Amino acid sequence: MFEQQIYTERRKKLVENFDSGLILFLGNDESPSNYSGNTYPFRQDSTFLYYVGLDIPGLAAVIDADSNTTTLFGTDFSIDDIVWMGPQPKVNQLAESSGITQSESFENLHSSLSNAVKQDRKIHYLPQYRNEHFLMIGSLLGIKPERVNDYASKKLIKEVVKQRSIKAKEEIEEIDKAVDIAYRMHTAAMKMIKPGMSERKIAGMIEGIAYSMGAGLAFRPIVSINGQTLHNHSHDNTIQEGSLLVNDSGAETESHYASDITRTIPASGNFTDKQKEIYQIVLNSQMRAIEAVSPGVSNKDLHLLSAKSIVDGLSSLGIMKGNPDEAVQKGAHALFFPHGLGHMMGLDVHDMEGLGEDYVGYDDNYSRSDQFGLAYLRLAKALATGNVFTIEPGIYFIPELIDKWKSENKFPEFINYERVEDYRSFGGIRIEDDILVTSDGYRILGKAIPKTIQEVEELASA
Repeated sequence: MFEQQIYTERRKKLVENFDSGLILFLGNDESPSNYSGNTYPFRQDSTFLYYVGLDIPGLAAVIDADSNTTTLFGTDFSIDDIVWMGPQPKVNQLAESSGITQSESFENLHSSLSNAVKQDRKIHYLPQYRNEHFLMIGSLLGIKPERVNDYASKKLIKEVVKQRSIKAKEEIEEIDKAVDIAYRMHTAAMKMIKPGMSERKIAGMIEGIAYSMGAGLAFRPIVSINGQTLHNHSHDNTIQEGSLLVNDSGAETESHYASDITRTIPASGNFTDKQKEIYQIVLNSQMRAIEAVSPGVSNKDLHLLSAKSIVDGLSSLGIMKGNPDEAVQKGAHALFFPHGLGHMMGLDVHDMEGLGEDYVGYDDNYSRSDQFGLAYLRLAKALATGNVFTIEPGIYFIPELIDKWKSENKFPEFINYERVEDYRSFGGIRIEDDILVTSDGYRILGKAIPKTIQEVEELASA
């Protein structure tokens, strides 16, 4: 938790944009795994963390825009709770640590909001993602649970996105820490990998590092020799001689700021010549995009720049052909690069995605494309100083997608399908780093994680 003044200032900045009404932030509760007493690891709601900072279950906060006051709602521990959990701070003490001067019992939240509704006061809340919160807000405000997100406040979404998108100094320091943990995770995987080893063994090792150094994983890791499947969360395979392992994983700090790093590792310690060629194309594509980062540059332009670099590289191998700019404009590259370049990152690894991806990554100047591949771009708008985002190009040979496009004779002027067959069982390669937009350019966050061919091979063959 940061200094209380930080949370006070965040709430003050937010409420300045509201003339009246109440702003409701629900904290998360424990979530049962297979019965109520056996829960998943607790994870606080990220926006609640941002404005309140309290990383414990069973809380809610209400900001009254008319009086510019904040009230924390919670329940003091009973003696029975203390027997099992030990002494705990009271709600008023928790409130004080966040710079909140008013606190009430959680059971008073219903009457407080009900009175506001009767007075025809606006209740601003964000889109919900947990079933218990759909039920709670439905009950609190008299809305059918399935309609709760229909009434989420667009004004609040936009103000929260605007505020959380620009990372303060203390936030950047936390993300640096998260990347430093990821450095340990990824370099350990490079040193550990051997043919005959299970994916699960590496996945378990990196999870152990994440928990030993921070709050655990930022997301379910992708540790797979089937890199052609973009979000492959299975860890059931045995690593084969000559295969490539995609390790897409990141950590959270104790304050829950995330990192998201991807490296692709040769199982045998050294890339084959064929693997080196594709790997270098991906690395060149990533570095071209990174080096172009600057305030005012749009991430859509970075994505297209990266895609053109991939087309240039694949053309040098005879896999693609024709005019590279035209190939990218028409989307022919998406056979091999079918996803967006990256996404915002912070307290959420896909930062604020739960508030609506179009609010986070798009604005009045940028609308989402319906072109295959480009439609998956999570972040398109112009970058600003203080943004933290990922740059993650990749090349994939997806047999089912190849067959579909080939059967449709799609883009024959750009794709050499005969040559593509030579790579049918290749798999996939991607490389990802976390980038801060600075006033004069960019900084790659955290300790530099090996990614050149030579650097990766030195660790993987050790």
